[in-house]
Amino acid sequence: MASPSPTGNPTEVQMSQLVLPCHTNHRGELSTGQLLKWIDTAACLSAERHAGCPCVTASMDDIYFEHTISQLYINPPGQRDGKSGVCVGQVVNIKAKVNRAFNSSMEVGIQVSYEDLCSGKHCSICKAYATFVAQGPSGSKVKLKPLTPQTEEEKIEHSIAAERRRMRLVHKDTLKDLLTRSPRETELETRDGSAAVPAEKTRVESVELVLPPHANHQGNTFGGQIMAWMENVATIAASRLCHAHPTLQAIEMFHFRGPSQVGDRLVLKAIVNNAFKNSMEVGVCAEAYGQEMSVSRRHINSAFMTFVVLDQEGRPCTLPMVAPEPGDGERRYREASARKKIRLDRKYVVSCKQTEVPLSVPWDQSNKVYLSYNNVSALKTLVAKANWALAREKEKVRMYTLEEDKFLSFRIEMSVCIAAGRAFSLLSDLRRRQEWDSHYASAELVQQVDDDDMIYHVVSQTLSCENKPQDFVILASRRKPCSKGDPYVVAFRSVTLPTHPASADFTRGETLCSGFCIWPESEETSKVAYYNQATPGYLNYVTTNVAGLSSNFCATFEACEKFLLKNKEELIVQLQDL
Repeated sequence: MASPSPTGNPTEVQMSQLVLPCHTNHRGELSTGQLLKWIDTAACLSAERHAGCPCVTASMDDIYFEHTISQLYINPPGQRDGKSGVCVGQVVNIKAKVNRAFNSSMEVGIQVSYEDLCSGKHCSICKAYATFVAQGPSGSKVKLKPLTPQTEEEKIEHSIAAERRRMRLVHKDTLKDLLTRSPRETELETRDGSAAVPAEKTRVESVELVLPPHANHQGNTFGGQIMAWMENVATIAASRLCHAHPTLQAIEMFHFRGPSQVGDRLVLKAIVNNAFKNSMEVGVCAEAYGQEMSVSRRHINSAFMTFVVLDQEGRPCTLPMVAPEPGDGERRYREASARKKIRLDRKYVVSCKQTEVPLSVPWDQSNKVYLSYNNVSALKTLVAKANWALAREKEKVRMYTLEEDKFLSFRIEMSVCIAAGRAFSLLSDLRRRQEWDSHYASAELVQQVDDDDMIYHVVSQTLSCENKPQDFVILASRRKPCSKGDPYVVAFRSVTLPTHPASADFTRGETLCSGFCIWPESEETSKVAYYNQATPGYLNYVTTNVAGLSSNFCATFEACEKFLLKNKEELIVQLQDL
């Protein structure tokens, strides 16, 4: 059953489902398809709480199962085989709430865990993000009211939701760009086609008739039901390759291209696109048509699922190779390799906790979207923290600190008589920073990644303990406000570039998370704030300023104000071109 949250968040829905035999597959495991239906239902209820009208699933972001639902057997009452997991008699708990509302769509965050009622044990299963669209009469879009986050966690999710939305929109371009730069034949030539399983042998096609129990009160097929049917045919395709029972490890984004209704026939197709050493990717799509003899089918959904086969000890087994079909099969084969590369980049950069991400991450074209996401979301997370304490105040400049785990972070802010957009344009160009920051000797633009991301080689005036100047390779990511109340953001973090390795002439420095947030206070006044999560090499300098033994921070920020005021008029024309 689903119920509103007792915490006071009006969009939060909590669902608890007791796992029954009808929810399991032939091996006594909780069906992943059943879990997807529960997830979609809870997320939809949360979306409709905020929208106040019917909502439909637009997409479901990548789902990584932290504890795979495998080796879960039905035990006779009173007997247990010692294996942990979700089995009959246990409870699946799902929590869903709207993170952010955009114009007509909203992001819903979902957390799934299971509970053993006998032992009291709780364990996380997965986390997902779904996008829902509010629908008015005759399927028209509805403009959504904004969502005001209350808690620190909600403020962080609300802020980062805009970055996740941006990442979804450029996902196809990232894949296309990676394929363009990859050799077309390399992977195929290194595999022995004679020893491989023809991909055609794994092909599955199945049809389902959409009945009233499969649809909502508007007559549209539940997104979770479609996802469950797609998972079913994907599992069959994977089984045909490995001749075993595969375990679903991850799901690429479900993207709903259009609705289906009661009475539609859904044709579900699946095939193994590529098999790596221990995992395989299965491509699956759903098409709909309204009449038995109709020749026109509507492509309504597609997804990519990653499966593994586990042995008795829970270790991944080696899989057979796949021989792709000429033409489209070879294209799918190459795309699967590219998606694996993207998944690894994303898991390494995006899914890690901030404290687990190395200071300098290698930058290349394939992970540029995820490094940019991590750069901006790390700064937004720091901004949304609740425990900032005022440490110093000198005239208009205020300095705050945040002590958390092993990090000491600081924030310096002041109001400046300049439009926020003009301050944003001036502060996002590191080549001009030495005009006001005495710590900067030079900043060279070494790569213009795109309109919003640039990589600089920065040389500092500060000498290291080796009595050499420090240098940095910094990714600067800038964002204009997504909606009213959002700040302009300029985020900085260290990356590594093969073209700019560490030099004997410098001590290579690193920055984990820093940058500017600029809030409009009026048409000609802005609040400018600089944030920095101090790394060990910078810590002594920070604490000296916090303790009042130095005024360098205040002096530097006052110089920043003078720079902004001096240069604000020249940016009127440039700002119009942004």
